[in-house]
Amino acid sequence: MIKKMALAFCMVAVMASCKDENKEKRDSETPNEEQKVSIEDSDLENAVIYEANIRQYSPEGTFNAFTQDIPKLKELGVKVIWVMPVYPISMKNRKATGGKMVSEIEDEKEREKYLGSYYAIADYTKVNPEFGTIEDFQNMVDVAHENGMFVIMDWVANHTGWDHPWIEQHPEYYTQNEAGEIVDPLNPETGESWGWTDTADLNYDNKELWTAMTKEMKYWVENHGIDGFRADVAGEVPTEFWKQAVSAIKEVKPVFMLAESEKKDLFHDAFDMGYNWEGHHIMNEMAQGKKTVAAWDEYMTKIDTLYQKDDFLMNFITNHDENSWNGTVNERMGDAGEAMLALSYTLPGMPLIYSGQEYDMDHRLLFFEKDSIPKTKGKVWPLMVKFGELKNTNSALAGGKEAAAYTRLKTTKDDQVLAFSRGSGDDMLIYVANLTKAPVKFKMELDGKFQDYMSSGEVELEKDMELEFKPWEYKILINN
Repeated sequence: MIKKMALAFCMVAVMASCKDENKEKRDSETPNEEQKVSIEDSDLENAVIYEANIRQYSPEGTFNAFTQDIPKLKELGVKVIWVMPVYPISMKNRKATGGKMVSEIEDEKEREKYLGSYYAIADYTKVNPEFGTIEDFQNMVDVAHENGMFVIMDWVANHTGWDHPWIEQHPEYYTQNEAGEIVDPLNPETGESWGWTDTADLNYDNKELWTAMTKEMKYWVENHGIDGFRADVAGEVPTEFWKQAVSAIKEVKPVFMLAESEKKDLFHDAFDMGYNWEGHHIMNEMAQGKKTVAAWDEYMTKIDTLYQKDDFLMNFITNHDENSWNGTVNERMGDAGEAMLALSYTLPGMPLIYSGQEYDMDHRLLFFEKDSIPKTKGKVWPLMVKFGELKNTNSALAGGKEAAAYTRLKTTKDDQVLAFSRGSGDDMLIYVANLTKAPVKFKMELDGKFQDYMSSGEVELEKDMELEFKPWEYKILINN
């Protein structure tokens, strides 16, 4: 639902007074029962998820700067905020841009600008002081809850930073080489390092580690009321660990679990949603002319047979990894970007917005250094407002455990034109797009009167009608 600007300004104005109230609520640190917010499966059906990169979201790079903008995210239909790791970052073996270690840089001022990887964690139960205090973090969670949003934390169970207390206190928690030395994470297929040399690999053969890690996760749910976790490289950690951890956490309250993985067994009693990595890569390749719509159809048929009915995926055209390491949306998708964005919202699953994407960000955010996203609304913001409202309110776009049907619609140019319907009967939506860089004429097996959602005009289709779409042109049609 689009909120008027006056309301957004009011929300910012009242946040200061709310903060004092929230602090009083937090004096005991553990939220009392009536204040607890619980996420349910029904909340996920028509949700949009936002990936918050606290360091780069604002010039300040703080919880408070991000919290001020939480009411604005309601305009985009955001229901879930995934906060990238907020924990203290290890100094030992800290990486710099270009693959160097910070310790190799002689100039002291030059060394200071490298803040390290969010994923090299020094303590699972504290916050990075660069972002603010634990009270600031709690206020962020509270403001999100007050605005009808849920907060999930990025959890890195596969490895820690080299400064983590476990390195000294519990070296048995870590993978060690023949000489008894702790090693960085290794690729299980090759036995070679992934290159994440700023982190130390955890060894899940040790069941005492399971207990310790689960306790650290429960801390945030019990004491700060968070609503779930996004699990980094979830498939590299034993599925059985996740099952017992999630079971223990759900004794506190329901949580939403997102896996950075497509591994099928993770969905059994552990995770609710996974990454649509394969679909994302096919989108990139279609945008670059390397694959046709036929590849997309093969993929959709495949996942329909591989996953359980209540499994669902997160759809995206960018995220922190893609942006920093593989390029901006414009670099990877060019003129196809808008059609792919629309596709990510209309597919079964949940669409992702990454910090800065809503502001037409067209640069790769630095990963180990301070950077900042743009804050000027351009072409993408109003698109996301419309897509978000449609996702939130149209039952044909239900995409969670009770996802509305996805039905491929036949056209005369199926290798160039992607057309499908979502839902059925009174609640039906149609996405149709020319996913090539050339104009295309085609016919589609569909007739009836529809509303063109993006233009609000009326469209009447007949099965023998020839349609002509420009390169990367798309339409979202809803039944009247």
